[in-house]
Amino acid sequence: MHSLTNVVERPRSERTTLARAVPTTEPEEIPVPPSPRPIAALDTADLERLHEVPMFRQMDAEVTAVVLAGAVPKRWDRNCNVMLQGATADAFYVVLDGWVKLYRLLPDGSEAVVSVMTAGESFAEAVMFIGGRYPVSADTVTEARLLRIEASALRSAMRADGRVTIALLASIAHHTATLSEQVRLIKALAAPQRVADFLVATARRTPPAPEKGRLTLKLPYDKALIARRLGMTPESFSRALATLRDHGVVVSRDSVAIASLSRLESFARERGTV
Repeated sequence: MHSLTNVVERPRSERTTLARAVPTTEPEEIPVPPSPRPIAALDTADLERLHEVPMFRQMDAEVTAVVLAGAVPKRWDRNCNVMLQGATADAFYVVLDGWVKLYRLLPDGSEAVVSVMTAGESFAEAVMFIGGRYPVSADTVTEARLLRIEASALRSAMRADGRVTIALLASIAHHTATLSEQVRLIKALAAPQRVADFLVATARRTPPAPEKGRLTLKLPYDKALIARRLGMTPESFSRALATLRDHGVVVSRDSVAIASLSRLESFARERGTV
């Protein structure tokens, strides 16, 4: 069992300054983010999570072992920086538990949320294929357990076995399709439907996954981030939640009661006016 050490979190103001200071050509080296707390190696549940990741779904045990050479899952506190936009891309990550926000820092210092990843998902593997620097930053938005996979191990596995390259390309294609679907939903669905779709997806991820009945779930992260993730303002998000009362949704702080999941899902699939 590895010993636990505390995370020293870099202040957000300092991270923002660093990321914005990276020039478009010949960028300066950026300090490595603070180390998280090491924990025990992969267990059976972790391996099951790993095989939910598109890159590892069809990969046999021998090849997987090569890719995971030296990889150890680690625990991160909430609001810790995992990787920094503009830093040298030397690893990618698999989320074993918790939630991680991917975002770009804009010239005015604001954040453009690209995605929010959870258990069974991976991020930053595309840049492993082309090399270079991270195009986005990543912060934990809850406590999280992440598996860091070194770029050197992945590239060695790619040279040794062409199936690894195929798996990596499949993973990149999956992320592209997911991002395209997110954009489609933002363009095609009205705000209440987007929120309904988000709640249904969250319910499906909450074990045991319900099929259609009444349930209560906890919002996975704060409402402001959910709003940005869905391409709306916090005010629009609040109005959308109010609209969903007519569809059996009652919100109290971060708790959501849903009278009928199938009814809410039917509403989310309607094609209304944005």
